[in-house]
Amino acid sequence: MPIQKLQFRPGVNREGTTLANEGGWFQGNNIRFRSGQVEKIGGWTKDSGQVSTGGPYVGVCRSLLLWNGLTGYSYCGIGTNQKFYIQNGTNGSLYDVTPIRTVISSPSASFAATNGSKTITVTQAGHGAQTGDTVIFSGATSLGGTITAALLNQTQGYQITYISSSQYSITASVAANSSDSGNGGGAVTATYQITSGNAIYTTALGWGAGGWGGATTGLASTGWGLPASTGVGSQMRLWSQANYGQNLVFNYRGGPIYYWVVDTNPNVFDVAQQLSKTNTNTQNSTQYWLTDSYAPTIANFVMVSDASRFTIAFGTDTYGNGIQNPMLVSWSDQENILVWQPSVTNQAGNFILSKGSQIVSAKQNRQEIVVWTDSALYSMQYLGAPYVFGFTLMMDNISIIGPNVTAVANNVVYWMGQDKFYMYSGTVATLPCTLREYVFQNINRSQSAQFFAGTNEGFNEVWWFYCSQNSTVIDSYVIYNYLEQIWYYGSMTRTAWYDSPLRTYPLAAGYQNNSVSPQYAGVNPGLIYHEDGVDDGTTNPPSPIYAYIQSSDFDIGDGSNFGFVWRLIPDVSFNGSYTANPAVNFTMLPRQNPGAAYGSDDNPQVSWTGAPFSSTQSTYNVQQFTQYAYCRMRGRQMALVVSSDQLGVQWQLGNPRLDVRPDGRR
Repeated sequence: MPIQKLQFRPGVNREGTTLANEGGWFQGNNIRFRSGQVEKIGGWTKDSGQVSTGGPYVGVCRSLLLWNGLTGYSYCGIGTNQKFYIQNGTNGSLYDVTPIRTVISSPSASFAATNGSKTITVTQAGHGAQTGDTVIFSGATSLGGTITAALLNQTQGYQITYISSSQYSITASVAANSSDSGNGGGAVTATYQITSGNAIYTTALGWGAGGWGGATTGLASTGWGLPASTGVGSQMRLWSQANYGQNLVFNYRGGPIYYWVVDTNPNVFDVAQQLSKTNTNTQNSTQYWLTDSYAPTIANFVMVSDASRFTIAFGTDTYGNGIQNPMLVSWSDQENILVWQPSVTNQAGNFILSKGSQIVSAKQNRQEIVVWTDSALYSMQYLGAPYVFGFTLMMDNISIIGPNVTAVANNVVYWMGQDKFYMYSGTVATLPCTLREYVFQNINRSQSAQFFAGTNEGFNEVWWFYCSQNSTVIDSYVIYNYLEQIWYYGSMTRTAWYDSPLRTYPLAAGYQNNSVSPQYAGVNPGLIYHEDGVDDGTTNPPSPIYAYIQSSDFDIGDGSNFGFVWRLIPDVSFNGSYTANPAVNFTMLPRQNPGAAYGSDDNPQVSWTGAPFSSTQSTYNVQQFTQYAYCRMRGRQMALVVSSDQLGVQWQLGNPRLDVRPDGRR
């Protein structure tokens, strides 16, 4: 028989059986396709920037935004479920600019410590804080021992563990000793940052949830009975942000609008302030935050339009009355973030959308803003005075699975729906997907608020990150290559993504080890640069990235008679590798019929689970100058697996060949 060349269609297809997709790829991880050929995905490295007061950022990052100031400084907005940071340049320091909720100096905060314990109990009536919030003290004095004034007054503050409406606990970096007593000063001021949010969506809230018949302290139930119900859902903390010139406007879903102003001193990062009709604070003797009485006090999403710089808020209250209308769009006057009251002399205004029950998301595209409700898609376009903005219903009876699952690439808008993918390029269309069944049958819709999308422009890709069916954290991704119109997928834990030429590589956020969000337990890699190197550089030392691709089954021989494979002629390049002897593993998986297990009389224990393969009977190590590998494989059909788990390896597969002989019917 002639040598059999293996040529597979680009992309991964799991819409049918493995034999029905003969000539294609069936599964993989950490791979992509370039010019029709499969290759290992690029590696990633860690941004070395730390919070200015020390350590990694606190909380689970859900939002990233990059922009440049007028003086050339590069900024990155980082919104977590507990704080908001501004990073000053690549690998630069992260500054905590989280807005302040309240400052209480009377009654003064007092402290109580226990010998040998790092836990300090703070008493201050009416603090209004919950577990996970941050408090910063000033004016505290030493408790007499190891709990010093400097320790209590540290600039980064403390995370709170709720006890009651008048007490909470904090954890010091050192244990108290027998000399620590007293209240830490008679005039202690406590500055409380805005209330922290949930790391994931949770349903353990509401009447009847938690321990029935018992008490609830903060977010922890001390009840003795069983829950009467699952309670109502509590949304997780999601941020939206946009640059207003060199400054930043942002808000968390269901909260007020905040504004961060670049200081005249590039080394000063002041806390952000709420846009409010009562905020009379100044910065550098300038008042930036005092709005009129019509400014929204609550919104679900905020952006700044490219056309004439309007600040636009979605799902706001009406004229600042505090009653949220989830279908209301409000916008400020042109070039004036402080004026929201419509008049004949300005262009402020609002509009209520009619299709749906809430605005879910919005995205800017060419000469329009695309707005999603939970059942429709609108095009929002600038018209000029007197109407300012016009809204056109582009399609009804569609879906969107979460607020952050939208992406724009080449002026086309892509998003993930409840059960399929969509695209919009002037008209709405279903995006054909060869992984639709695989993705949507293995997805945790209850955590859809976590899902997000991002672009990888250098490789013509749109990425969606989501929670698999049995996971409450992001652990999976699916990629659409819009240039080659193909799909592939894998497993990865990320919480945010932003692709911009302002940084050399696409920027992502990793998971976070935090007692308030234990679902994201592990080492916090912080910010991560993708497509940088070929390994996982978030570990020290770097770790290899395991990558593999498995083909669908293909006939060997004529499909009726058995074929005997006795020689493999590989075709693989290792461009981009830095190790001295890069290699991949070729694993061949023969079987008799589609319903049979992989294996044959010559290699009965052949199996494949997607994990690194260790069997020597069917796996062959292929290096750069490997001409062929002798083997003994017998079957009617076969699948091919190419994998690597070596440090410093990058590879791209070509067209390997098999030497096959006829081998009878049994």
